[in-house]
Amino acid sequence: MDSVIAPPAGGGPKATKTIALTLGSIGVVYGDIGTSPLYAMRESLKASAEHASPAPENIIGTVSLLLWLLTIIATLKYVLLILRADNKGEGGTLSLLALCLRVLGDRKTLVLILGITGISLFFGDSIITPALSVLSAVEGIVLVVPSFHPFIIPVTVAILLALFWAQSRGTARISIVFSPIMVLWFLLLAGLGLWHLGDDPRIFQALSPLPGLTFLVTHGEDALPVLGSVILAITGAEALYADMGHFGRRPIRLAWFFFVFPALALSYLGQGAMVLARPETANDPFFLMAPDWGLPFLVGMATLATIIASQAVITGAFSAARQAIQLGLLPRMDVFHTSASQQGQIYVPRINMFLLVSVLILVFTFKDSTSLTTAYGIAVTGEMIITTLLAFIVMRLYWNWGTVTVFAVLLPFLIVEFCLFTANLTKFFEGGYLPIGVAALLVTVMWTWVRGGRVVREKSAALSTEMGPLARSLAKSEKLARIPGTAVFLTAEPHNAPPALLHNLKHNSVLHARNYIVSVSTENRPYVAPEDMAQIEVIDENFTRVRLSFGYMDEPNVPVALRSKVKFDIMATSFFLNQRTFRFGDGTELSGWQKRLYVAISKTAAYAPDFYRLPSNRVVVLGQQITL
Repeated sequence: MDSVIAPPAGGGPKATKTIALTLGSIGVVYGDIGTSPLYAMRESLKASAEHASPAPENIIGTVSLLLWLLTIIATLKYVLLILRADNKGEGGTLSLLALCLRVLGDRKTLVLILGITGISLFFGDSIITPALSVLSAVEGIVLVVPSFHPFIIPVTVAILLALFWAQSRGTARISIVFSPIMVLWFLLLAGLGLWHLGDDPRIFQALSPLPGLTFLVTHGEDALPVLGSVILAITGAEALYADMGHFGRRPIRLAWFFFVFPALALSYLGQGAMVLARPETANDPFFLMAPDWGLPFLVGMATLATIIASQAVITGAFSAARQAIQLGLLPRMDVFHTSASQQGQIYVPRINMFLLVSVLILVFTFKDSTSLTTAYGIAVTGEMIITTLLAFIVMRLYWNWGTVTVFAVLLPFLIVEFCLFTANLTKFFEGGYLPIGVAALLVTVMWTWVRGGRVVREKSAALSTEMGPLARSLAKSEKLARIPGTAVFLTAEPHNAPPALLHNLKHNSVLHARNYIVSVSTENRPYVAPEDMAQIEVIDENFTRVRLSFGYMDEPNVPVALRSKVKFDIMATSFFLNQRTFRFGDGTELSGWQKRLYVAISKTAAYAPDFYRLPSNRVVVLGQQITL
């Protein structure tokens, strides 16, 4: 294990790159969990005071729970264990799902539902984080200027509007300053914590898990609200895994063990020591750690840190949406690259608008960060449970670990997470319904899209003609006009004749000199090497079958992938696409509401030529009607 977390020794380009990636991960990966000290301790102490006496042992027990959740869930589960479950270097719920689908074959329905639920909860988390983080920071201004209170909501909304407006312009330039700001932020957390450690040495008892366990055992049901609040300390733990593809496992681990974790631990210990010495500071222990002369600077830094944390969450949502589109869980959406050098810098307008509207609704509905924290825990703990369940399949079937070993490793995490989830369910009617509602809506949309797509493909295949016999028939035909040039027919069923080809033959009675039957699929891996994207199979002298494969992180650029194996003049090539329209029939594969929802979703899909990067002046679209 020492080799896993040891800092890079010596110099050289490799060590320099590792250090650069480690610092970069501090600015992106740890933004969310790094801003948790703003509210985690405050809300945990409030929950403790409502259901237990403010005795020193209860304060120490609360800090113990915060520290040991960081140790058990963030450190042991995510940093040391789950980071090993990468899919060709990529992490996140959908990467875990892709690994599971790879080993399960046809036995994948339940796992697909788990993955869809996990990514839906992730989006629920993504709308809460910006609202909660920015609200918490702006509320700190009241400690500097008490008359500022009426302006909290307007200023928060202004910051969020500016943040989402900036997404279309990309963040490549400003992201350069993210890491220095977050490094300074974590140094502030550690420095303020160290400054207050001497306020009451009893706080060092919290380094043991016993005070936390004693608090839970002695308070029974009254401890549930506290357990539901301490989860705030590990919000953002999923980011450790989801952002692995951008920085790599080793830099993320180095940043955690040697910088982030110590800073967070010192912050919570320092807040706890201060509250033990001065109980009146429990109402806002984080900001009250600063001296009066340093409070404006701390509020300013907190605002910058929360903006950076929100930016990281939004970028993560864009990346997750692109993966979901590529895996067929969502309809096609326009995806724009905002940086020529950084592949991960993308902008998805529809997701950006969805997040913005949702975040503003949260701000205007809950109005303060304390109320908003009630909505947070269910999404976070639900997502963690799903990650653990998917990890079970990966460890058992992909890594070939023994069943007993897998249970021994994962069951303790699952028990802790289930307890946290149960504790947060007590907040369902206070705001927990929001992430559950968002997740339920997205699960319904994604599952309907997946099921509907399967039904449409089956019906389309039933109406199709096999390509082989058709090619032989056309080779003998003397009625067709042979014209020069190249025709590319995109189809989902490579062995069947594309509907666009059949319509072109029926209505135009022409056949191009070269005809390519092209199918596009997404692999259960993040990237496919350019030389492996196209697989060629010659049917006869007129037709060639081309299978294009992209990773779920690749851009599906059809002309570029074709050029890797096929030579053609783009200005002498026509791209034929099939556009489906639907009418309702008596089919029982989908219920009535699912048919209507599927059709509505299909109408929102991005224009196929744009999605596949086809030259718009070389595209021919022909229609096909499907009865659902």
